[in-house]
Amino acid sequence: MSRMSNRRPSSPSSHVFTRRHVLGAGLTAGLAVGVAAAWPGLAQASPIDPDGSAGLAPDPIRAQDDPNFHPVKFRLPAPTGRKALGTTAVHLIDRSRPDPAMPSGQRELMISLWYPAGMFGSAPFAKYMPPRTAVEVDDAWTGEYGLALPSGSFDFAATETHARVDVPAQPMRHPVVLFSPGFQYSRFVNTAQVEDLASRGYVVVTIDHSHETPVEFPGGRFLPGAPESEPPGPDQIRAAVETRTADARFVLDQLERMADGRKVDADGKDLPKDLADGLDLRKVGMFGIGLGGYTAANAMLQDQRISAGIDLDGTLQDDRKNGPLGDVAEQGLDRPFLLFGSGETQRTDPAGDTYDASWASFWKAQRGGRLNLTLVNTRQKAFTDYQFIFSQLFHDIYGEDPIITSVMKALVGSAKPARSVLAQREYIAAFFDQTLRRRPSLLLRGGSPKFPEVRFVR
Repeated sequence: MSRMSNRRPSSPSSHVFTRRHVLGAGLTAGLAVGVAAAWPGLAQASPIDPDGSAGLAPDPIRAQDDPNFHPVKFRLPAPTGRKALGTTAVHLIDRSRPDPAMPSGQRELMISLWYPAGMFGSAPFAKYMPPRTAVEVDDAWTGEYGLALPSGSFDFAATETHARVDVPAQPMRHPVVLFSPGFQYSRFVNTAQVEDLASRGYVVVTIDHSHETPVEFPGGRFLPGAPESEPPGPDQIRAAVETRTADARFVLDQLERMADGRKVDADGKDLPKDLADGLDLRKVGMFGIGLGGYTAANAMLQDQRISAGIDLDGTLQDDRKNGPLGDVAEQGLDRPFLLFGSGETQRTDPAGDTYDASWASFWKAQRGGRLNLTLVNTRQKAFTDYQFIFSQLFHDIYGEDPIITSVMKALVGSAKPARSVLAQREYIAAFFDQTLRRRPSLLLRGGSPKFPEVRFVR
């Protein structure tokens, strides 16, 4: 049972007053810095000061002593598809790329496959994150990103997903979609999107990019992500995109080996029954958020095996304001690609404050199908699970305090999390259904009264 049920009712006590100012002061001091570090090259979030409390420093001792603080388990939105879900983790070693920091001396990756499941009996549900990764991600948000909450507030390791571990796959072939996370973000923080695609009949492969995102390997070996410091410069971003692109292409190579019946896991682990036979590698897509969106486009440019792609609010240049443009922004693609931007960034109107030259250049150069959507009233992290994680966390700790509205707007925008999740799921699925399965969608032809929050830019 979740500890959420043990929380004492909030009351107008000094605890509430203290917690309210801890959050406000922490955001004022740290949010803009944290967003810049997590999403280099993107607009910084404006600090908020809900009660003129900018001069108050967070009091970590009082906050941690408050009995109303406790780890919060999260409830992931239920997938909308009809298929039961399975998931498995695979440890890969790329023997063509040296990496002295690894025990093998070669590039190592962890990936997860999320897939339509067959019979699963009493198999347990997968946890949201492995234990050590959960601690790392919690530490980042409760400390470095300025939320001024006690360590352990985010109970990622105890939260359950809707997928069961290592269960047999549904014995039929499914299109394959790769996913690349945002800069320094774990492969698990877009689980709601990933689970939904899998429930609709896709095998989704999520990738942790070692040395950038935190990675937990079998046996408890843990590799932390890149340290939070000054935002990386254009040269570092270009190098990260190329490394990520090589990762994606290597993963595709390994999926082909899986489909041929060969064992690819570095520790000899077998794939769940029927999963290898279910990989339809004639139909491959890729999507990502932030730097992961840039990676998806760049991987398509370099690898013809990827037939369609989606960029969730990621610039296609090495520095959003100063460039240089990425190769894909200059050359475009000969296959379909969707630009899906937040309400504050990645627009193609040169008269707007959020103009991104890389999206404008890509739009002109794109030779395949193209689509540019905006999810209004959102910030970039609304394209991750944080949009509902933050909402649940703050309501659990702060009750119905009005400060939550300001905090949520500063972090993810003012869109309702449930509506935002639903809109993203529907448009992402519609795009891959149309491009990989040849199932035309009315949703992609123009504005829909069902989703007024999604606007067609061009």
